[in-house]
Amino acid sequence: MTQVTDVHYRQHVLPYYRAFGSRFGYAALLGRTRHFGWYEPGHSAWGFTAAMRRMELVVARKLDLPAAASVLDAGCGVGDTARTVARAGGAYVTGIDGIEPDVAIARQRSARAYASGGRTRFLVGNYHALPFADGSFDGAYTMESFVHSPDPGQGLAEFFRVLRPGGRLVMSEYSSTPQAQLRPQARSALLRVCQLSGMPGMLTLTHGHLEHLLQQTGFVVESAYDATEKILPMLRCFSVLGQLPYALARGVGRGDSLVNAMSGVEMYRHRETWRYNIYVATRP
Repeated sequence: MTQVTDVHYRQHVLPYYRAFGSRFGYAALLGRTRHFGWYEPGHSAWGFTAAMRRMELVVARKLDLPAAASVLDAGCGVGDTARTVARAGGAYVTGIDGIEPDVAIARQRSARAYASGGRTRFLVGNYHALPFADGSFDGAYTMESFVHSPDPGQGLAEFFRVLRPGGRLVMSEYSSTPQAQLRPQARSALLRVCQLSGMPGMLTLTHGHLEHLLQQTGFVVESAYDATEKILPMLRCFSVLGQLPYALARGVGRGDSLVNAMSGVEMYRHRETWRYNIYVATRP
């Protein structure tokens, strides 16, 4: 890790994911996976697992790589997306993450996975300083992990370096509304969520800025799709589940202690503060 990202992860990201509320919430609701799902009309809002698999398949389709391609998962968590991408496209996926227990779980789950386990591997590390040679991968993706980056330019430079010419990058990430355009209550909610969840990238990457950074790094941006409506059913469920515990915690002056409940309620209430985007870019 670089010094800046190392300090950021130790002081902000790891404490968030190690907190009891985060560990319990992600395990109970999402099986430890940490990303939103994809919904079409008619899909059950409460079918979280099916929705997450659909989102992972969207990433696999947008990578659009031939069988046996080598793919980097930057911020792999417990490896569900990596297994879906490996299974759907026949890719060999290398996941990297700074949370050691998640990497251990990813390895265990892949060892049990018949269809995709042999095509995935998982390493402890940080995507700002990737331990791979130049041009190691045909594709790369992030799944709501770039939001934690304190240095998006360095992260993109590493993706560019390890991709081969013609390599594809898919990023499912948030962007935020410039703070000056927000009402005070909405701005306060956005700042609290980002601070408590270790997400400086969400504040840095205002609408349109990631596209600019990708181009500045040398990528050709093929598309930037606003997928906010596709994930709102899940966020609405999180808001419903979080309302009572968040209200009780606020009543005793401890609202910020339930970060995930607070995030679900406040980010659904203040939907004008953010968007959920899927970017596709290529290295020339």
